[in-house]
Amino acid sequence: MKRLFCFLALMVAIILVGCGKPDFSDAEKKTVASLALNTLPSLKPDTTNRFADVPAAAALGSTLFFDLGMSRDGTVSCSTCHKIDRQFQDDLPQAVGVGRTNRRTMPLAGVARDPWFFWDGRRDSLWAQALTPLENPLEQAGNRAAYAHYIKARFGERYERIFGPLPDFVGIPLNASPLGNDAERAAWNAMSGAQRDAVNRVFANIGKAIAAFERSIEPAQTRFDRFALDLATGAEPKGDAVFTPEEILGLKLFIGKASCVTCHNGPRFTDNGFHNTGVPPVANLPPDRGRIDAVAQVEADPFNCFGAYRDGDVSACGELRFMVKDAPELVRAYKTPSLRGAATRPPYMHAGQFSSLDEVVAHYAKAAPSVEGTTEIHPLQLSDRERAALVAFLKTLSE
Repeated sequence: MKRLFCFLALMVAIILVGCGKPDFSDAEKKTVASLALNTLPSLKPDTTNRFADVPAAAALGSTLFFDLGMSRDGTVSCSTCHKIDRQFQDDLPQAVGVGRTNRRTMPLAGVARDPWFFWDGRRDSLWAQALTPLENPLEQAGNRAAYAHYIKARFGERYERIFGPLPDFVGIPLNASPLGNDAERAAWNAMSGAQRDAVNRVFANIGKAIAAFERSIEPAQTRFDRFALDLATGAEPKGDAVFTPEEILGLKLFIGKASCVTCHNGPRFTDNGFHNTGVPPVANLPPDRGRIDAVAQVEADPFNCFGAYRDGDVSACGELRFMVKDAPELVRAYKTPSLRGAATRPPYMHAGQFSSLDEVVAHYAKAAPSVEGTTEIHPLQLSDRERAALVAFLKTLSE
């Protein structure tokens, strides 16, 4: 009888494990709970953009986001790379607008919570970021004077209801920008200071409208979030909230032995920092040194938090004021991307270096030296089973 009882107890234990019955320490439960989407705080106001939470601005921003007219040749919009059915990203190793860029398109879910933007953080606000592709010759390839004229011609009434009167465009050339081709730069330099300021204000408001729309894009709940909530409350997992033994092992590795949570932490699975993780360069692409070269760019940006086009006062500029400007760890350091939805948006890394999550895990396990600077990661002794388990867990972060 005793043997039969022990046998039945063993079988119950096996069944529970097979159904994904979680077995976590209190410390592990606390860490898992910190990653759940329900712990994501409310989105803070952007005091540098007083239109950030104005519905009419967001509506105009949505229109501009999908408008092919917001490019030099009428073939590219923000949504060309940030595809709504691909988590506002694309499937390419490097984004393609008017030309091919040297970086991977970043997803937009939760982007308004970032302190820095782009893989290298070369812009310090969501609205300043939104302006950059508009004039990038490889992305939308336009110029700010042309955009100002376009706004007046097509969206003048909507713009003025939100931002106030448009400036007098008499004498303002159709094409002019300090970042354009020789003719556009010459036209920009020939303009008066007041004319340049007027164009810049319209241009800044374009970015503020697009940013107001992008603030509405938030991450969606996943299997992991349902599992984490059940784990935290002690509820019996049901449906897709039941993790397999492999997924549980992957989660334990993620927050433990593999140390993934060191950088991929919080409910968005990112520390918003910049790290050199030894990701190799891509042949035939321009040299890319990451964060170290972005510092000068963000400081020089006339639309940064210290600039004349920021709303609110300078108290909002702490990130820019206290940013690390020159340190060895900035060399080939790139932003930690959110892992939410990562399983469904290969390839990976800042230039699409890896085609699968298996390759990503293999890279971190091997920890090859960086081609420049010093990598922050160290080799991991992971078995094939453990690597597969990590990938299995990462897939629970996607719907």
